Amino acid sequence: MKPKLFLITPPFTQLNTPYPATAYIKGFLNTKGIESVQADLGIEVILKLFSKEGLQDLFQTKSQQPTTDNCKRIFALQDEYIKTIDSVIAFLQGKNPTLALQICQEDYLPEASRFAQLEELDWAFGTMGTQDKAKHLATLYLEDISDFIVECVDANFGFSRYAERLGRSANSFDELYDALQQKPTYIDNILFSILKERIEITQPTFFLISVPFPGNLYSAFRCAQWVKQHFPNIKISMGGGFPNTELRSLSDARVFEFFDFITLDDGEVPIEELISSIENPDYNSFKRTFLLENGKVVYKNNSAKSDYKQSQVGTPDYSDLLLDKYISVIEIVNPMHRMWSDGRWNKLTMAHGCYWGKCTFCDISLDYIKVYEPVAASLLCDRMEEMITQTGENGFHFVDEAAPPALMRVLALEILRRKLSVTWWTNIRFEKSFTQDLALLLKASGCIAVSGGLEVASDRLLKLIDKGVTVEQVARVTRNFTEAGIMVHAYLMYGYPTQTVQETVDSLEMVRQLFEAGILQSGFWHQFAMTAHSPVGMYPEKFGVVKETEAIGTFANNDINYKDLTGIDHDKFSFGLKKSLFNYMHGICFDYELQEWFDFKIPKTKIHPDFIFNALESDVDFNIKPNAKVVWIGGKPSVEHFMKTKKGNSWEMMSLTFHDKKESFTIQTNRGEGEWLVTILEKITVFNTKIYSFQELKADFELNLEDFELFWYSKPINSLREFGLLIL
Repeated sequence: MKPKLFLITPPFTQLNTPYPATAYIKGFLNTKGIESVQADLGIEVILKLFSKEGLQDLFQTKSQQPTTDNCKRIFALQDEYIKTIDSVIAFLQGKNPTLALQICQEDYLPEASRFAQLEELDWAFGTMGTQDKAKHLATLYLEDISDFIVECVDANFGFSRYAERLGRSANSFDELYDALQQKPTYIDNILFSILKERIEITQPTFFLISVPFPGNLYSAFRCAQWVKQHFPNIKISMGGGFPNTELRSLSDARVFEFFDFITLDDGEVPIEELISSIENPDYNSFKRTFLLENGKVVYKNNSAKSDYKQSQVGTPDYSDLLLDKYISVIEIVNPMHRMWSDGRWNKLTMAHGCYWGKCTFCDISLDYIKVYEPVAASLLCDRMEEMITQTGENGFHFVDEAAPPALMRVLALEILRRKLSVTWWTNIRFEKSFTQDLALLLKASGCIAVSGGLEVASDRLLKLIDKGVTVEQVARVTRNFTEAGIMVHAYLMYGYPTQTVQETVDSLEMVRQLFEAGILQSGFWHQFAMTAHSPVGMYPEKFGVVKETEAIGTFANNDINYKDLTGIDHDKFSFGLKKSLFNYMHGICFDYELQEWFDFKIPKTKIHPDFIFNALESDVDFNIKPNAKVVWIGGKPSVEHFMKTKKGNSWEMMSLTFHDKKESFTIQTNRGEGEWLVTILEKITVFNTKIYSFQELKADFELNLEDFELFWYSKPINSLREFGLLIL
């Protein structure tokens, strides 16, 4: 009998777009002719719960009476929630846009405690359009219902995670195991009803559960438990981000009461080998797989098969997923977080792993970061075109650890060459390769945003992190992106080992200056966490920290408790850092003393008030490398000839008029230079496959004309440089 696989993402991840792991695996299985069906059970549970029938049932069968005034209010207004819920969900699915007008009048939706923050946020949403404001109000409305569910129905509920506490730092399986022995919750029963229907229709031989985050773990075990009870012949396997980082030293046999296999890292070969082993028990070849033998957990990695190259894994396949049913929400006024939760994105990867692979806080010892392999730009574009046809969406989120600048450049050229209309964003390192011209090229190809790690804005700590950048360099790169019209989000970190109070204050001052200069639009502060697979976790003595526990648990092992020898309580900075950032993102409070953000004494910053301004001013470089690539992304000019006379002398001139999407402009040259320019622009247009170097341009010019440098730095060329003549 041919294998049939059922791939799921258990509740809950994002509401606006499917997590891509199952789509990646299904795309690979297609290349092998293996039948598979996939489902995002998170969005399916949400849609069943947040519906007219769902809320009627919820309010009737609540497990306990509301105790807070807020939930008593929601319960009293239940008819209003039941009446409006289907219309609101349809609006958030993009199917009912006219409802925005009614939502924004603020007498349509029932309001509970989440709406209390509206007054202080009103100024932030004053400039937002009707659709965005309505999305935000509808999100608050859903969060009110969520508060009721948490208080009266299921304390573990959360929109993008479920029972996350049970998955975080779960060195022991005891607490999760005990929870799984309890009676199924209200949410569990909704999940089971959907799972039952799917299994009966699909009738799989093999059930694969992808667990990306701790907030999916409890539901993953519940799904596996239910299938084991009702369909004991189906084999069950777990893979994904959570086991890849947390379960590498798994030894608790009870886990295998629920799962038959747990695989690590890239899933293609492990799944292929599992299929062979299920079909033929004597096959006995496994790739990075935990299983139970004679009551003991064993790890088998005896397969001779190598992992597939990125060119061999196929195009992610989103079929089976309810792409038109995802809901866009706007939770908080953060431009980058809004992109995470609003709109549907096709997820793709430019390269496997990280081309830098040195940051000391990162899990660089694990294959998903350590093994770097880029995908050819032409193949990426093939996949993009295939996915646009399949999903009807032309938005792409490249989910790289850090997208390589050289590959981004070639990809942008390929997108422009194929005349694709796409929108895309990704994660980067703020490295000097991102010049003004490269940023303009990326923008022209459809790039709208980048996010990158500034981490601790201190050169000493950036060196300790081995980030390979300086604060000055970050400032210049963020300026280049901002001026090109690409939004920039910075990941910020505090509490890194040996970080002093002074460095935290100075880091905040750097961030203040970056926002004040207008070259950073979004940011988020994270507190440092030590992980087992990072250089800090593996060699803590090099970073001035001591592990508080050396014991390896029998279940999850990743987050490590540690003691920083500086003895500083970094937790106390959290509120002030986040509050200041919230204001800076909205372009206000730059004149506040840093002390005003904290309710305890901090030292004055040692950063010069014009540090960032000076860093940007000093960045002037007229040198062009001979092998630099020259590309024209503008259009073909219309040409006119005319005579110019001065002091009795006449000579022929040319006028070249160009039209870009926003405006038209004209340059004038003498006839010889003008004719060369028209010819060379046709040669170096982005639509040609051959790309010319600066040296080749110079040599071509000097075949018939003189003083190339004089011409290159002249006013006509400067005008072209502003409108799409790029040096890459």
